[in-house]
Amino acid sequence: MKLILAAVLARQFRSKSEAGDRLIDEYMKRTARYATCTSELFDSEAGLLTWLDRQAGRTPAYALLLDSRGQQYSSDEFAGQIGRLRDEGTQRLVLAIGPADGWSPAARQRADLLLSLGRMTLPHQLARVVLAEQVYRAFTILAGHPYHSGH
Repeated sequence: MKLILAAVLARQFRSKSEAGDRLIDEYMKRTARYATCTSELFDSEAGLLTWLDRQAGRTPAYALLLDSRGQQYSSDEFAGQIGRLRDEGTQRLVLAIGPADGWSPAARQRADLLLSLGRMTLPHQLARVVLAEQVYRAFTILAGHPYHSGH
């Protein structure tokens, strides 16, 4: 399974947060022990959706969009969802953070799953860090690694 952490973030609003970028890179590097993991940034929702539909493979990319109206999971439940997708043969899992004003109805319709990190609104960079960490945590849970330890 290949994981793509995507975000819609106009260039003028992209932070030069070295700390946030270092954390995202660190969690992606850790996740790479279990699965290929890359990051993509898009200027617009339309750009992301076009890119998503052009992903080559036997099956369409599975689109997990972060949305405040999405389903909330515990870390264990999130790991279970990723494990099921992996075991069912999902080739590409795209986990995407949407534009500042939220996903359009068309994007929500395209989503295979809407996921909420919680009811609080997070800045994009922080949401990207939280998502990257939770993806890493999910794979450690699936592997029985002590990183999670049931907390």
